[in-house]
Amino acid sequence: MNGKKMAVLLTGAAMVSAVAVFSGAWEYVSGLQVKPEAHFVNGTQTAVDLDLLNQIEAASAKSRIEPVDARVDSVWKAVPGYNGIEIDVEATYKAASSKKRKPGEAIPYVYRQIPAKVTLNDLGEQPIYRGNPNKPMVSLMINVAWGNEFLVPMLNTLDKENVKTTFFLDGSWLKKNPELAGEILKRGHEVENHAYTHPNMSRLSRERAEMEIAKTQDLLKESLGVENKWFAPPSGDFNQQTVSIAHARGLKTVLWTLDTIDWKHPAPEAVVQKISTKVEPGFLILMHPTDSSSQALKGMIDGIRAKGLEIGTVSQTLSPERIMPKGS
Repeated sequence: MNGKKMAVLLTGAAMVSAVAVFSGAWEYVSGLQVKPEAHFVNGTQTAVDLDLLNQIEAASAKSRIEPVDARVDSVWKAVPGYNGIEIDVEATYKAASSKKRKPGEAIPYVYRQIPAKVTLNDLGEQPIYRGNPNKPMVSLMINVAWGNEFLVPMLNTLDKENVKTTFFLDGSWLKKNPELAGEILKRGHEVENHAYTHPNMSRLSRERAEMEIAKTQDLLKESLGVENKWFAPPSGDFNQQTVSIAHARGLKTVLWTLDTIDWKHPAPEAVVQKISTKVEPGFLILMHPTDSSSQALKGMIDGIRAKGLEIGTVSQTLSPERIMPKGS
């Protein structure tokens, strides 16, 4: 082999090594099968498509979005973080080079999340009113202490629209209605804690406040097998003692961003208009099993989706998990 050809090969090897090491794809690239048209890499013949690898690296550098850490806001209190995203260079190269692509055919990019360094768990005893504003998801918080006649119709609408959300159950209601509570769970919804007797938590002694939370938490476990994560104070009434007691029991205190005020029985059209107009990414929407919300539910879902927002459970909405590009 003459000196000029060796120089070209060594230059190619250096380029491949630099790109692959930088991208983290070297372990995969260096293990590719030998092909006659291969470049020489570290003394061995390895089939490496330099142009493809460079394209993927350039796209990765351009499209990377950094994660957002959870933080304590002066207004919204604890605001969850939101994972970042980047192209997985190694997985993308593997996917793109495993089949023959036609000229101009799009590269099948594979994405991965970049975890936020600070999460809700790091923020201590803080109430939560909303999800991260960068996450295009909202949740319906359905507080249940009455309204049995509207629950099944609402569940049917949620089924039809393929929506899963979170029901916060009053413990005394759960005690009297285990079958209906089980039906909510059976339909795939999240079931959480709304105290036991629907009290104003801020007016209770520490002992009584702890009983309200603990009794429903225990009942959720005993009757439904649910590991309780969230506590929604009745009427949104709470103080720091409430948050501390819930926190000590492994629960985060969650309130709402937007209220349907359905307990006043507004016209369903007014509820739909309010939610459709005011909803934003990360919002938690408070509602109850009432005639207004039962009739407005389909329109609310349509209005939320019209803004490009997904509807998930409270756990999903407050999670730092990123909503990934379709097909990734």
